[in-house]
Amino acid sequence: MARHEVLSPIPGVFYRRADPGSDPFVSEGQSVGTDDTVCLVEVMKSFHQVPAGAAGTVVEFLIEDEGVVEAGQAVAVIEVE
Repeated sequence: MARHEVLSPIPGVFYRRADPGSDPFVSEGQSVGTDDTVCLVEVMKSFHQVPAGAAGTVVEFLIEDEGVVEAGQAVAVIEVE
């Protein structure tokens, strides 16, 4: 099967959940749609939702929660259906 890398559109801090008390947007092994939010990237107190970009199953996250990411850096891998 093909794999799709979810890329960070901007540099910033990677978050898997909307706030510390919330569940993650998605987990490894979960099915996602193209427009489903996979994570947030925050820069200067502005949070940007990052969509999956492809329908399939989340295989893995490549960045730890609250890790720093660069623009264009892969943050997750989706196995495309």
